[in-house]
Amino acid sequence: RNGWGIAQFYGNSVSVEKEPVRALDSSYLKQRLKQRLEVDAMFAHIRLATVGTMDYVNCHPFSRRDSHDRCWTLIHNGTIFDYSRINQYLFQQEGGTDSERILYFFVDKLDQQMKHLGRDLTPGERFALLDELVVDMAPGNKLNLLLYDGELMYVHSNMQHTLHVLQYPECAVFATAPLSQEDWKPVPCMQLLAFRDGVLIYEGPKHSGEYVEKPNDLKYFYATYSSL
Repeated sequence: RNGWGIAQFYGNSVSVEKEPVRALDSSYLKQRLKQRLEVDAMFAHIRLATVGTMDYVNCHPFSRRDSHDRCWTLIHNGTIFDYSRINQYLFQQEGGTDSERILYFFVDKLDQQMKHLGRDLTPGERFALLDELVVDMAPGNKLNLLLYDGELMYVHSNMQHTLHVLQYPECAVFATAPLSQEDWKPVPCMQLLAFRDGVLIYEGPKHSGEYVEKPNDLKYFYATYSSL
């Protein structure tokens, strides 16, 4: 009910369209979806706000370039209840969401690693670093996310049965819930995955940071949402 967004990817370039209105009420989106969309990869996000006001800058997807001009784009379903390492980006980000801060944090850590090595990171090195960050962030937080760097699609869920995948020979489709009667499967939980052109190429080890909804979390959700 709090906004929608689409990101279309063409290699290392991204085109983002979004609005802080309910998707079903958007006349622009109705017209946009009448047009054929043919791209290398794509994100579509419908927002239910838990952190951040109902504004354009708080709609997903979020994009940011690293120091080697690689474009990173993120969508996130969940809430970061307690992870102080992203707080430093409160005054750098454009909006007010925890999701945008996650992206700033990831790109900052990638930049630090590239500066330390004096070069760009290989795909395997990017995955290894992000896996380390995701494992550290997951405990106590709902961290369902898709992240794209122009080459790899990183996928993570730490809440059971809240992210699904439909696998084709050269394409993978991810959704919160199955969108058809086809053979959708739950995305492996508590494990970072990375896909290239729809093919799984990296799997991080299983971690223990499963998110299970708790009464206090729901109180946090409603207290935040009531202030929007």
